[in-house]
Amino acid sequence: MNLKHERIAGERGAIGARAAERRAGGGTTRGGGASRRRGPELEDAILDAAWEVLVEHGYHGFTYEAVAARAGTSRPVLYRRWPQRDGLLLATLTKSWQLIAVPDTGSLRDDAIGFLHNADADRAGMITLMSVQLVDYFRDTGTSLGELRDTLITPGQATAFEMIVARAVERGELPDVPRSSRVVNLPLDLLRHDMFMTMRAVSDESIVEIVDEVWLPLLGAPGAPPTPPG
Repeated sequence: MNLKHERIAGERGAIGARAAERRAGGGTTRGGGASRRRGPELEDAILDAAWEVLVEHGYHGFTYEAVAARAGTSRPVLYRRWPQRDGLLLATLTKSWQLIAVPDTGSLRDDAIGFLHNADADRAGMITLMSVQLVDYFRDTGTSLGELRDTLITPGQATAFEMIVARAVERGELPDVPRSSRVVNLPLDLLRHDMFMTMRAVSDESIVEIVDEVWLPLLGAPGAPPTPPG
């Protein structure tokens, strides 16, 4: 087994173990038996089980039978909530796709670097797993990871870097001029690129380079570190 596969296997095990711990913490009756789960409690248990199945077996093994067995419930329970398998998949990913904290340090540069560190910590393992385990899904649906990511984001919600730039404009760090979405969101795009190319967390040095040597000069930020010759 090569190092990349070892890292993916380790990430699968860590995520699966956390989900199993959450499900194991379910309620019990006074007599010590398992309580009957209902409503949100049951749905959380199903989605935790579905995430484990996806991590361990990929989209090909992401079946109603496998999820129901892992969750300790029946297929009709799943069908009532998610009549289509892709609906169950999106619900599973949405539950695990948590918003990344956006720092508010009072500095454009520090906010950008801080957010990239948060994104690197929160997304590196998940993006690696999704890129590997959802290959069959992307092939069957003719979609991409970028399109899937867009379905997991609330429509009309400002991106993290749109928020960071807007704050900088309000503070007077940046002039209030039109900027393309591609330029504003470039740091996160470059971070994702590094994640995909290396299949590992991005180094602190690379994060600083993205902000100091690429993004701030593009924004024309006052006091941005000069771009190295060449």
